[in-house]
Amino acid sequence: MMDGTIGLNKPTIWFADEDFHDADEPYLPELLTESYKSWYDDAEDMKLCMSGIFRLYTKANSYFGNHSELSLPVSVLQLDAQMSRAAELCLEQGQFIQFNYENIQYSAILVKRRRDSVAFATFVYATKVDQAISDIELEAYMKHFRVHFYRIFESVFVKEIMIQKTLIDKEASHRERLFLISKRLYDQINAESVVREVLYSLEDLYQDSEIYLYLSQDHLEGDARVRPLEFRNSANDIVTEAFLEGKCCIDREQNGYIKLAIPMNGKQAAYGVLCIEIKNSHWDESDLPAFMLIADTAGSAFENAKLYEQSNLLINELKIINDMTKRLNQSLRSKEIFQFATSELMKIFEADYCCVLQLDRESNEFKMKASNHEALVGKTYSIDYGFTGIVYRTKEALITSDYWNTQPVSSELMDDTNSRSLIGAPIFVEGEVVGVILVTHRDANHFSYDNYKLLQVMSSHIGLAVTNASLHAEMRKMVITDNLTNLHARHYLNEQIQRRQRSDAQGSLILVDIDFFKNVNDTYGHQVGDRILIQVSAIIRSSIRNGDIAARWGGEELAIYLPNVHASRAIQIAERVRIRVENETDPKVTVSCGISEWESGQDKISVESLFYRADMALYESKKNGRNRINIG
Repeated sequence: MMDGTIGLNKPTIWFADEDFHDADEPYLPELLTESYKSWYDDAEDMKLCMSGIFRLYTKANSYFGNHSELSLPVSVLQLDAQMSRAAELCLEQGQFIQFNYENIQYSAILVKRRRDSVAFATFVYATKVDQAISDIELEAYMKHFRVHFYRIFESVFVKEIMIQKTLIDKEASHRERLFLISKRLYDQINAESVVREVLYSLEDLYQDSEIYLYLSQDHLEGDARVRPLEFRNSANDIVTEAFLEGKCCIDREQNGYIKLAIPMNGKQAAYGVLCIEIKNSHWDESDLPAFMLIADTAGSAFENAKLYEQSNLLINELKIINDMTKRLNQSLRSKEIFQFATSELMKIFEADYCCVLQLDRESNEFKMKASNHEALVGKTYSIDYGFTGIVYRTKEALITSDYWNTQPVSSELMDDTNSRSLIGAPIFVEGEVVGVILVTHRDANHFSYDNYKLLQVMSSHIGLAVTNASLHAEMRKMVITDNLTNLHARHYLNEQIQRRQRSDAQGSLILVDIDFFKNVNDTYGHQVGDRILIQVSAIIRSSIRNGDIAARWGGEELAIYLPNVHASRAIQIAERVRIRVENETDPKVTVSCGISEWESGQDKISVESLFYRADMALYESKKNGRNRINIG
């Protein structure tokens, strides 16, 4: 209020200039019906309404109006025809129309849109001629009607906007919830967490529903919502259909429920099927895209989690393989390798029992070399027996989930240990099976396919370790063995005597010399001489114990060391060798022997002095006629 003047600022109504358009024509009949009723309820006490009949005509010449309480001196058919004619003329000429017909006056005026003045209906009035009206009166009634029309239109318009706003808000809220669900799913780093999250999210979104997840691989124990995916022959099994065809399947059940099955797909495969059972009254078809989006997101998140788990598993497996390989390569003895492999494999696979069998080429049987089931160690089995026979025959790894229910072969290991699940793998050396690894557990289905694959890798490294040990043994044998006689080399004999003197109480040394060996070479040649050496060496090897050591001392001289043997016993062994050489060689030769001994109670006797005394005793044997034994 300024200078005594009151300024009135009318509030601007944001929808005041809104109008319906040609595209809204399908909604016009409903608007006209409602607005005409509203107007007539407001105007029925007015003069014209009490003395005549009003009608609204559309461009299609259909009308709205009520004249049941009034009567004019004209038939219904004639009234309909003339009022329709008035509407047509008004619409054609685009102006007020009025004419009389058989004592009835018919008047028509256009109802125009407020923004562009385009006519959308015709307002027609019929009354007796003596009660005739002017165009101004009819226009006033028409404008009164149009006020009601736009009030109804604005109400519908605002209502429609509010509905759209509600839908937009709902959609925005839905998108936000979907975004949060997606974020939570992708935040999970293991498959079980993804499964729990998707089930929780769906149950939160659809609280009056039953949510299930059918998985083709993993199964969460104790969660009834997660079920194994089983393929059935039923044509109505929408879960199987959704998984196999990779599409959403819907079953509209008769009990007022709807069931949806949507595959949970990743980029590489389908991992399962999400299922929802919900009342028809609680389901909105517009929710289907969101549900499918959640299923796809869950599939991708599940796949990522599985890949993450697999990468961690591979890293862990590589570490296990690397550590085990280092430990295996530290040992060059097959027995140690087998024992270490047995203990390590039990830890890696959390197994109850493990054993390693080695193939004996001479007997063509498998021998149990290492096992934590001691009763089996040392036992032998034919190459066709049990699971070992299967691995040997197929040259492939195997896995048995439940031996009790299948029992494909007899197995002493499985029976004695009450084991139910087993994995086995061959040990290869140069492409040939030289051994078999068997790992067992008392529970059924204990070992996974990943365990099966890992054991194959482990067995190959064990095979390499066995190969290295065998090569080392062969090389060592070559170093410590005389090629011609297959007896030990002189330096090995020296080393063994020194080692034995540190631990044993006594020992004896026999030096054996072939008499007149030069004459044999001169008479028969060196090849026969070599044959004689081989024959005498074979006699020596077969005349002593496993723990005794026979060696080629040099030329035709051979040596035998007898740990913990007194000289009196050494004489008996030497005599046995002497007699057999004389009787079994061809051409016949004889040997002379010299013996020396040591005891821990004496002053320490060196290896050199031991050999010296035996050599002196040998010299006495030769001096006294050969083919005899002498003690130094």
